This record gives sequence, C-alpha cells and structure tokens, in this order.
Amino acid sequence: MSSSTISTELVALDADFGSTPADVIGHLTEIVATAGRTDKPDVLANAAITRETRAGTGVNGRVAIPHCRTAAVTEPTLVFARLSHPVDFAGPDGDADLVFLIVAPEGGNKAHLQILSKLARALVRGEFTETLRHAQTREDVVNVVDEVLSAEVKKAGMRGAAAKPRKRIVAVTSCATGIAHTYMAADALEHAARGRDDVELRVEAQGSSGRRPVTPEYIANADAVIFAHDVAIHEPERFAEKPLVNVSVKRGINDPNALIDEAIAAASNPHAPRVSATNTHTAPAGTGWLKLIQQAILTGVSYMVPFVAAGGLLLALGFLIGGYDVAHGWHVIPVTYSPTNLPGHEVLIDGNLTAFTHSGWALYLGAIFFAIGQMGMQFVVAALSGYIAYGLAGRPGIAPGFIGGAISIMLGAGFIGGLVTGVLAGALAHWIGSWTVPRWLASLMPVAVIPLLASLGVGLVMFLLLGRPLGDIMAALQGWLNSMTGSSAILLGIIIGLMMCFDLGGPVNKAAYLFGTAGLSAGTDAAFEIMAAVMISGMVPPIALSVATFLRAQLFTSAEQQTGKSAWLLGLSFVSEGAIPFAAADPLRVIPSMMLGGAAAGATSMALGVGARAPHGGIFVIFAYEPWWGMFIALAVGVAVGAVAVLATKGLWHRKPAA
Repeated sequence: MSSSTISTELVALDADFGSTPADVIGHLTEIVATAGRTDKPDVLANAAITRETRAGTGVNGRVAIPHCRTAAVTEPTLVFARLSHPVDFAGPDGDADLVFLIVAPEGGNKAHLQILSKLARALVRGEFTETLRHAQTREDVVNVVDEVLSAEVKKAGMRGAAAKPRKRIVAVTSCATGIAHTYMAADALEHAARGRDDVELRVEAQGSSGRRPVTPEYIANADAVIFAHDVAIHEPERFAEKPLVNVSVKRGINDPNALIDEAIAAASNPHAPRVSATNTHTAPAGTGWLKLIQQAILTGVSYMVPFVAAGGLLLALGFLIGGYDVAHGWHVIPVTYSPTNLPGHEVLIDGNLTAFTHSGWALYLGAIFFAIGQMGMQFVVAALSGYIAYGLAGRPGIAPGFIGGAISIMLGAGFIGGLVTGVLAGALAHWIGSWTVPRWLASLMPVAVIPLLASLGVGLVMFLLLGRPLGDIMAALQGWLNSMTGSSAILLGIIIGLMMCFDLGGPVNKAAYLFGTAGLSAGTDAAFEIMAAVMISGMVPPIALSVATFLRAQLFTSAEQQTGKSAWLLGLSFVSEGAIPFAAADPLRVIPSMMLGGAAAGATSMALGVGARAPHGGIFVIFAYEPWWGMFIALAVGVAVGAVAVLATKGLWHRKPAA
C-alpha cells in the first residue's frame, strides 16, 4: 500500500518552497512529476491551487493538506514536505511547516480514497505530527505514514470487505414563499444525514434569502438527487441524468430518513427515474395535470412575491413621505420637477391645478418612491403569468407567459387573466417542446420557435376568445368588493382568516394571499381592507401559540416551549410558517384553534375598516395601516381567541406530550 501511495521520492525534508501556498503546491507537483506519477504537473498544480483558493487547507498543528481529484494522475499519491520557512495556508494556529499534498485520480478506487481520507484525519494528531517534525530521513517519514496506512487497512478489513461505501447525495428544497418550508426541509435532511454512516449529503435550499448552489464538482460525482419542492427547481439541468427522488417539500420535513433511503436505492437501480437532459420540468412522480397546474401556480406566486413586496412597500413609503394624495400626481411630479425645481403645494396635473398636503422635497421624493413602486406593481400580473408558465414548461414558457400577462392587463382581465394565460402559455410551450424536430431545428426550439408559437397562441386566444369575458368577470369582482359593507365585509374577513390559518403557508394560505396582493394595484379602499385582513390574520398563529406556551408551558413539549420563545417574532413579521412545528406535532387541536383566531382577527379588521397599503412586513410596516390602532385591536382579538382556543383544547382533551 505504501509503495503505491508514498515513497521516498515523494518526500522533501527542510525544504524552502517559497512564501505562498501556490509556490509550495507548484514544488510538490514537480516532485510528483519527477517520481513519474504525472506527465501534466501544470494541470495537477492548477487543480490543487484552485481547490486552495476556495478555502485554505491549513488545519490544527500547523499542518496543511492541499488536495484535489484530477485526471492528471492515475493513482492516489501522497507527497510530504517539511518546510524550513513555514507558509500561511489559512490554518487556525499559524503558518504550516508540515505540508501533505493528497491527489487522487478522477473515479479512483473508493477504498484507496477512504484510506487517504483517514490519513488526512491522522495528520492532525499531535504524536503523529511531532514524529514527522523530528524524522531524520525520508525513510523515517515513509515508515511513519506506512504505519498509519496499514492501520487503516486493518480497520477496513475488520469492518469487512463487504462494507458499503458512502453514497453521495445532493438534495434541493424549495417552497412557494421560500421562507420556512424550504429551510425546514433542508435542515431535516442535513440532520438525518449527520446521524448516518452510509451517506454524504449536501443540500441546496432555494429560498427567498438567496441560495448557495452545490458545487458542479459535487453534483458531477453525486450518486443520486433528491428534489423536495412545491415550486419549480432552479436550473434543474445541472442534475441531468442523475437518479432522482422527486417529492413535495413536506416529505423532506416529515420523512427525511426515508427520502435518503429512497435516494440510496435509486443510486443502485438502473431503472430509477432520472432528471431528463431534454425536458427539465421536474414535477414529483405520478403527478396529474391538476396537481401539476397547482404546483405551477405556486411557482408563479413564489416568483411574483418579490414584485409585490418591492412595489407595494415602495408605494407605502411614497404615501408615508409624500402624503396619501401623492397618488394623484405620481405620474407627473417626477418628470416635471427636479432637485433644483421642487414642487409647491399646488401642481398642474392633466391641465388642472391640484392641491397637495406636502410640498418641496417631501412631495417630490414621495412621488418618486410611489412611481417606482407603481412600475413594480405593473409587473405583478405579468410575473405571475410568466412564472406559472415557467413552472409548467421551464424557460421556454417564460416569454409567452409574460406576454400573456401583459395582454391580460391590457384587456382588464387582471390577476384572473394572469392565472389563465400562465397555464395556457405553459401548456402550449410544454406541448410544442414535445415535438420531434430535425436536429438543425432543435437548438432553435427553446429560444425562438417555442416562445414564438406559444406567444402567438396565447395572444390569439385572449384577443379572440377569453379576454373580454375574463375582463367582465374581473370588473364584476371589483364591483362586488367595492360594494361590501357591514355583515358581508365581516363574512369575507372570516373566510380570509380561515384560509390564512388552515395550512400555514400551503396552497390555501397562498390563495388567500394572492387574492389580497392582486388587488393592491387597483388602489381601492376595498383592496386595502382585504390586504389588511390577510396580513393581520396571517400574523395570528405564531403569536397566539407563543403566548400559549408562556401561559401554560406544561401543555407543550420542551421543544415547543423553546420554539414559542421566538415564534412571536415570526408572527409580528407576518411569517405564518412559524406555527408549523406546533401544527405538525398536534394538528387536530392546533389548526382548528388557529383558524378560530384567524377568523376573529379577519372579522375584526374588516369591521373596523382597517386598510393596509403594503403587501408584507407585518407590524413593521405600521405606517402602511389606516387606522393603525385598528390593526392592533384586530391582532389582539385574534391572538386572544387563538391562544384561549388552543389552551382549552389541549387542557380539556389531554394528550401526554411527546418526549
């Protein structure tokens, strides 16, 4: 074993190899070449230096272990240098004077690689490194390393020649909002993998706070892929031809060990489903068209939310800075005035002299904020439509979906038209993409042919058939909302509250949220009141459960008590998913109780006529509520009802808490 891994020609003692890691690695790769282990020392050096630039390889004990896998070597090789002038490899306790370069061939023998990885761990043992520091000859170094390698071979033999190598799995998680489920599934999978010795797993959480992609090198060497998602996976083509386990994000949260088992089984099954290299649409296996459309709509809502959040919050800031009457002049003031020519209290708007409560910088900046927000809100329906189509057909569906959404706005069909055009554009693009075409045309299909034909089809259907009927439906809906007063408004508030608290971030919750945000661009009082009912009732579950854990902690498990200490902050931020740990552990008592609280909050909000001009932010956009005190009253009522209900059900219907 030692002769194939390290030899005296691969050892350098008390050498001066320069002052940087790149210098040292360059000298070590020359030693590999001199020993006849590579005929491409430059390629080998570049691979090791590239790995070093990602993160320094210095470890405890002033040791460095630069390493790489490359086709420039044909067998695992270990090179050792004891430096006369230590070099900074970003180690935790100073410059390294002992350097091991570990190189392995691509696709090399796994048993060999496992032994090398064990050796890497041995390098940080104090007695091992001190022996190397005092070695008198190169033979001494080889003997010391050989003892470690022999010990690892013996351990491997004791474990049995049939011991299974660790499978390399990559998982991707995503949900409709990318706030809670995405990261809960990622954490569950990572936690499950840490407790196992048969798998190495890395997770890419495609959430709203950004994503850290799994490296292409890891994906290339992965044995299988897990997609735990409710919306379309970003860039699924990276995983083409990998064995695939394709499920909803909730399975990632609730059953991570079973998913890992399925991925290990898929890696060894030549007939397992795989990520397609040509059609990278990745709905869970066995998904019917209705479920597929539902998933695509959730994808559209997920991608629409940033447009709504940015645009809506900017509108609210415009009102805060420039006054609520800034809405009458946002389209004129930013282009007519400038920092050197600020508006007064009266401005000529469309030929009429219009009075404003603010003037000068306040009115000017308020109008600019409002104009930026208005531009963002004008993309909401198009984004919804475009990304629904993306959820059904991938990238070729984006252009026809956006165009269909723009046509919906033009014809007055609003978000209902956006839903229809998104599904229609995605279905058309998916169908056209399934055509068998000559090879010379295949490269043009996704970038030209599919967008052209699908856009034309959607446009013709909207202009000739569906546009006006959908516009009439939207107008009737707006008229009904504007006419609501008294008991009818309270009833709508109850329905909104029940929907927001039913599945805590799931499809029903998202449907209510879409209903609220889609109307903001209309700018009517009814739309603002619906948005307030949506946001206030959505804040209730985490806060109510947090209050309940403080009032009667003995009714909750220790884990729930810990969750309750921070859930209130998620609730104040309008993150309903903060209640999911409670609902998952005890759904029959928690969910109905939270629905009661949400219904009470929604009804109170509508009864008080509370309006919200921002689509997100919870209590932290208090300036966007009118009247602001009504928001506090509605929220307090909902939290009180929800907390009392969950305490009553848990107290009367006793269940021994889980450990």
